[in-house]
Amino acid sequence: MQPRYKRILLKLSGEALMGEGGQNGYEPLNHSIIAQYAKEIKAVAAEGVEVALVIGGGNIYRGMNEAETGIERAHGDYMGMLATVINGMALQAGLEKEGVFTRLQSAIKMEQIAEPYIRRRAIRHLEKHRVVIFGAGTGNPYFTTDTAGSLRAIEIKADVILKGTRVDGIYTADPEKDAAATKYETITFRECINKNLKVMDMTAFTLCMENSLPIIVFDMNKPGNLMKVVMGERVGTLVQG
Repeated sequence: MQPRYKRILLKLSGEALMGEGGQNGYEPLNHSIIAQYAKEIKAVAAEGVEVALVIGGGNIYRGMNEAETGIERAHGDYMGMLATVINGMALQAGLEKEGVFTRLQSAIKMEQIAEPYIRRRAIRHLEKHRVVIFGAGTGNPYFTTDTAGSLRAIEIKADVILKGTRVDGIYTADPEKDAAATKYETITFRECINKNLKVMDMTAFTLCMENSLPIIVFDMNKPGNLMKVVMGERVGTLVQG
């Protein structure tokens, strides 16, 4: 069975790397979670799928209220970008431990630890079946890592964005709060906007809609789900059209 998607961009939240403990125990990087993700990505790459990654930084730093912290928004956003590079390095180490050739590219220059983001170089790495991790967001404040994921996916001509979350798709309401919430198997971009469903931030979502780039929202923490998605099985919720 051939994979349905040849080139994917996998978008992960930084919080996902914390595991179940959350910030109370404050373990920003849960190494068992990183190892699990690395094994899942390795299995998909072994099927010939070209894999790019964007990871958030919320496990290390989240932008906070300027009035409370005294840290202005742009300054805080740069701090968040650095957090995404730390997460990228952690996942890179996990992948390399599994024997996966990996490249970390940063939108902010830091030559000692990451390549600068160069679109053509990133595509060449993918063609050579190296996993490419994009760090430091877009390199600009006021843009989220969702937007970075959408932008990079369009630039590298990915077939799909796979948004790995804690829930198994998009629901009519928050399934953790509303037991009556029902899941969408497929939904259009316009329906998501009309129903005010928070799939991504609006900038990221609009980029995908305007470039006809489908999004699949799925539960990344369930072993085997990533493989099922790339093979075309019905997992999570598909946003298209």
